[in-house]
Amino acid sequence: MPIPEFVAALRAHVGTAPLWLSGVSAVVRDDDGRILLTRRADNGRWAVVSGILEPGEEPAVAAVREVAEETGVVADVVRLTSVDVTAPITYPNGDVAQYLDVCFLLRATGGSAHVADDENLEVAWFAPDALPADLTDTSTLRINKALRNVPDAWFRRP
Repeated sequence: MPIPEFVAALRAHVGTAPLWLSGVSAVVRDDDGRILLTRRADNGRWAVVSGILEPGEEPAVAAVREVAEETGVVADVVRLTSVDVTAPITYPNGDVAQYLDVCFLLRATGGSAHVADDENLEVAWFAPDALPADLTDTSTLRINKALRNVPDAWFRRP
């Protein structure tokens, strides 16, 4: 898993002790209303795209960047959908982190969905009523919040 350089530098000082980090998540929909998901390499479960903000980076910019880096999909921000605090997460290497997660709804505008980094095993589009059973709980929460009060017409082809 690529760890941002600033986090690796912090880890050099604090070891695996808990870190409080800012993160972003993206619920990405295509013109057919499908949702883009990734199967994570660290736990094997499906999830929305997420990542850590770089120092000084705007959250919406980070969400668009993470989607492109992880999936090859180009997307535009539709709106902010939620701000949540995750439970502490212990990664396979023993690192512990807790995130302030800023989630956005994005609309796919280009690119081709594929595994574009080593953080994911698969990338696929799913209909909102046919999401995989092994979707992470946090992704289920983020999708539900993102799709609340959003007309399907926003994602239909003209």
